[in-house]
Amino acid sequence: MKTFTTILITVAMFVFLGACTEEAPSVRVRNDLDSKINVQLKPATGNTVNINDVEAGSTTAPMNVEEGVWTASASVQSQPLKSTQTFKTDNDILYTIVLVNVESPVIQVLAEEK
Repeated sequence: MKTFTTILITVAMFVFLGACTEEAPSVRVRNDLDSKINVQLKPATGNTVNINDVEAGSTTAPMNVEEGVWTASASVQSQPLKSTQTFKTDNDILYTIVLVNVESPVIQVLAEEK
């Protein structure tokens, strides 16, 4: 019985610790345009992240980024879009940078819990 209690307490601790662990924020790009795009993510401080050659109608795999303020910009066939979007990243959130297919393409940022 003592062994069972020890195992039960150990399992409960692992479950508790696992539930309290934070995951780094993640970003992915969804291209709703008809052309291949390049996206540039600039943090308030630190190195710029480039996500290049995102095919039309596709979504990239998520990549972890630092918490903080980021600015997303994009170019289509080497022509920069006029639209940029600034957003704040937080742990445990997946951000999707969406290039919206309208007459003058715009960038939207969607957020969802991981």
